[in-house]
Amino acid sequence: MTTLFAKHKVKDFQGWKRVYDNLAQLRNQNGVTSASVHQDPQNSNEVIVTHQFKNVNAAMTFVNSNELKEAMEKSGVISQPEMWFGNDVEHTPY
Repeated sequence: MTTLFAKHKVKDFQGWKRVYDNLAQLRNQNGVTSASVHQDPQNSNEVIVTHQFKNVNAAMTFVNSNELKEAMEKSGVISQPEMWFGNDVEHTPY
């Protein structure tokens, strides 16, 4: 498994979240197996998202897709996203 971590600023979190929620099918069709959404505690319009994929190739395909770029524009992303990937080694619930 590979996790994509993305951080970006949005115009309005609630507006961004509505669009994000409506794009669940797009994420599913592009290989996302699970996801989480987080807000910076100091700035609610700074969003951190994780998406899990079966492998890094699926993650890269999603990141480079026109659909993702269009979705980010539509949702009100106002900064260049910071994105990085990690191959999952361990997940330990406590």
